[in-house]
Amino acid sequence: MTLNPFALTFVIMLAFVLAELLILKWVRKTPVPWKDVIFNLNSGHILMWVFRGVEVAAFALLLRHANLHIVDQWPVAAQWLFAFVAWDLCFYWMHRLHHKIPLLWAVHVVHHQGEHFNLSLGVRNSWYSSLTNFPFIAILAVLGLPLEIFVVISSLHYSVQFYNHNALVNKSGILDKIMVTPSHHRVHHGTDKRYINRNFGGTLLLWDKLFGSFQPELDGVEMRYGVKGTTPTHNPLLASNGKLFKWLRARFPDWQSRGVFHVPELYIGIGGVILFGLVIYYVNHEAAWTAAQQTTLFALIFAGTLALGGLSDARRWGAMAWIAICLALPLLFLFWQGARDAWGVIFMGLLLVHGLDGARRLWWPAPQEGTRA
Repeated sequence: MTLNPFALTFVIMLAFVLAELLILKWVRKTPVPWKDVIFNLNSGHILMWVFRGVEVAAFALLLRHANLHIVDQWPVAAQWLFAFVAWDLCFYWMHRLHHKIPLLWAVHVVHHQGEHFNLSLGVRNSWYSSLTNFPFIAILAVLGLPLEIFVVISSLHYSVQFYNHNALVNKSGILDKIMVTPSHHRVHHGTDKRYINRNFGGTLLLWDKLFGSFQPELDGVEMRYGVKGTTPTHNPLLASNGKLFKWLRARFPDWQSRGVFHVPELYIGIGGVILFGLVIYYVNHEAAWTAAQQTTLFALIFAGTLALGGLSDARRWGAMAWIAICLALPLLFLFWQGARDAWGVIFMGLLLVHGLDGARRLWWPAPQEGTRA
């Protein structure tokens, strides 16, 4: 299968996430927190993919209608250098204000609710993160930063931030003095009172030191992650919207009490990896499908993230929805999409087998694996 650049990025990201988990398990004997990892991978990336497109389109719109033509008149090398530094400064203030302004925190909190620090945490985000990020980088379009430079530089910075969530690197030597490293970012995610609202930078350490928010990692301080005072959930619908509803003083529908059904975490892990593989498949093939096919497959994959989240929260409705999606997607792929490529067949075959196994667990559970609601 030939991969476009976006799909290839997702493949590399998934490979690094899984490789790190295997190293942590085999070398450090750290159990894999599959529910947390799968939420991180499927926290809404099929929807985030759309909103990232909205962000890029909005940037292009500003370039067309509000461009002051300052940066685009500079030498190309100066444009790239400016973009690298300016985007990182915009990110710093975007990140800092997402911790300070209640509405923005209601969006950003999803990223901090992860209780395990690893590469998968680097891709855990709210559905709306690209939308609330845009006001902070819009100035770059007004100044005339070319669109292609914006896309490449922002992607580069996001890659650095992905790396900064890894659990394998302790200290980074000289880089700890000039860049945001895993050591600095562990502090940002830590729940110790000395670590709260510190180290907002994305790539360069300059901004935290310049604006007084830097805090080095302290010896002897136990690192704990998550958000104090919140009830953990692995359902992206609740995670991305619960705090927003609270900010709006509205009551979020309570789906959490409707039936209980448990499955092993590894079952959820396998299902989540297959689903993320389907996200990659969608990103790689969407241009070849009709609008109806795109919309239907998008909706089913998105519904799969919600169903898998419900299953991770041990909800019977999540198991039933997941099984239904696992059976419906292969049928759609075979009879409507009309696709016959090898990777599509492999993904759909794995999904079908996983759904059938889920049906077996739901209706004939082993005593130690599940209970009926």
